[in-house]
Amino acid sequence: MFVLRVHSVDSERPISIEEEESGFSYASSRRSHPPDKLTPTLKLTERKGLIHLYRNSSHSSLPNPSSRSTTLFVVAVPNYLPPLDFIRFCDSQIAHVSQILFIRNDGMEDRYSVLITLSDQSAADGFHKNLNGKKYAPSEAEVCHILYVLSVEHTEFDELAASPPAGFTELPTCPICLERLDPDTSGILSTLCDHSFQCSCTSKWTYLSCQVCRLCQQQDEILSCSICGKTENVWACLVCGFLGCGRYKEGHSIRHWKETHHCYSLDLRTQQIWDYVGDSYVHRLNHSKIDGKSVDMNTRCLSHDGDCGLCECSEDTGISGAILNSKVDSIVTEYNDLLASQLRAQRQYYESLIVEARSKQESSIAEQVEQTVVNKMQELQSEIEKCEEEKNGITEVNRKLIKEQDFWRKKAKEIQEREAALLGSKDEIIADLEEQIRDIRVFVEAQKTLKKMSSDSDGIREGTILPVPINDEPVRKQKKSNRRK
Repeated sequence: MFVLRVHSVDSERPISIEEEESGFSYASSRRSHPPDKLTPTLKLTERKGLIHLYRNSSHSSLPNPSSRSTTLFVVAVPNYLPPLDFIRFCDSQIAHVSQILFIRNDGMEDRYSVLITLSDQSAADGFHKNLNGKKYAPSEAEVCHILYVLSVEHTEFDELAASPPAGFTELPTCPICLERLDPDTSGILSTLCDHSFQCSCTSKWTYLSCQVCRLCQQQDEILSCSICGKTENVWACLVCGFLGCGRYKEGHSIRHWKETHHCYSLDLRTQQIWDYVGDSYVHRLNHSKIDGKSVDMNTRCLSHDGDCGLCECSEDTGISGAILNSKVDSIVTEYNDLLASQLRAQRQYYESLIVEARSKQESSIAEQVEQTVVNKMQELQSEIEKCEEEKNGITEVNRKLIKEQDFWRKKAKEIQEREAALLGSKDEIIADLEEQIRDIRVFVEAQKTLKKMSSDSDGIREGTILPVPINDEPVRKQKKSNRRK
């Protein structure tokens, strides 16, 4: 069951047979006449856009009565086949076609897609049966792949076109990548080539458009993860070509699936395809163990009641048994290789975990030592800063003390000078007082002398007053002499 969502970049415009006849054609030998069975009501249109192909993840993509419809989708038509030659390619079934829409993508110049609407279901089944798997030209490698489409939605918004409907997953639109998938996933029953490395048919298809196929052809180059750059266990998204490492590395491929819902991833080393939604491998397993070539698988009956006579489906039990045995052997070999690779990957994974744990332990020890050293240095720095602060405080106190010492020295000097001045004035006062006392004593002595002499008035009546020198010794001697007298 397929659904199409087209991110349209322009409107749908009609095209005519006359316009196509004026252009270049690959089949120039058939250019002399247009298709004979064109109906007057056939509508030919074209538009540009980016196609997103979705399939129901819970059902098989192989045709069955419940998944068929009257709308068919031709996955890829080579660009050397213009629309008129494609109509000639469909000449045997063109009478039942009511509309053909050619969808071109500017990013894919080597191919275009075609959307075909038929008149009824039987005509759609006949178109699918007769043209599906048919080569476009006998000398070319390209094959016509036709899918039943349940619905087609055109939108101008890329986000809406790129988001899958509920229960659907996106498929690649590259025919080579579709052929790599198993029939239940891609809806393609058989292939003519295994598309191995350096295959010529792959290079014809993928000269310009498909990035995944170009990566498969560039085996000499060392591919790396687009995010982390790891070169081991690299996977390519089958839808957009994103390169990411596997789950046993950094898991960028799984992250890409979770972000974009592109669930199919190709292992570039083994060419195996992993489905993240179904959690299993979904690549095609139809290679013969004997010669290594691809083996055609039987086409399933498309009739409603399963009668092979209606659809001319043939069965060959011998070929089916050989194919089954070859497929079983391939599965056994592949899963043995897968088991060995998984065990090897797990051993590498756990060895990497051990190395990572050791490196983490060493880094943790180094971080702890570094943190301890940093903490110790911080403590020492804080102590140094504290000592600096104390030193600055002591220096400030010392400066203040020196300033006070100078002040008190000046004070003491002033006091000493004041005391010396006081002592000098005191000595002067004492000397003055002693002189006054001496004068008083002289006066008193003189008075006493006068009183004594007053009694002898006759003795001093004829006497003469002489000045007495101011001298202690004479006074004292006079006193003594007076006393003697």
